[in-house]
Amino acid sequence: MTTTHRIVDLGETQPNRRRGGDLRAMLTPTEVGATSGFMGLAIVEPGDRIGEHYHPYSEEFVYVVAGELEVDLDGETFPIRTDQGLMIPPYVRHRFRNVGSAEARMVFHLGPLAPRPELGHVDTEETPQARDAAQPTGAVS
Repeated sequence: MTTTHRIVDLGETQPNRRRGGDLRAMLTPTEVGATSGFMGLAIVEPGDRIGEHYHPYSEEFVYVVAGELEVDLDGETFPIRTDQGLMIPPYVRHRFRNVGSAEARMVFHLGPLAPRPELGHVDTEETPQARDAAQPTGAVS
């Protein structure tokens, strides 16, 4: 059996701002052939947030590399800071907010994979970014 190794640079990834923040999926089935989950980095500017959602199939593991965040878990708020980690079970609604004065960076890993990518996240609130993405080009809100 031949093993192929692939190092993925953050600069190779595309920003996903649909839920707020800048979510970068890095080590994914598409990019590296992962079969049990995927990993990435969330970059959240001061005052920004990642909108509330849950994962019906996956546990989510997060580790704050830099910054000051608050996380809402099923409506209860907790601080989460640099060098702290958290495991979020399936179906737990969660949202992250940058409450500090500097950019926050958080590594995330989800596993196992949902049967299809579109089933992996269920949004429970609309973010301005998602609303803007749904607007036709040239539309006025």
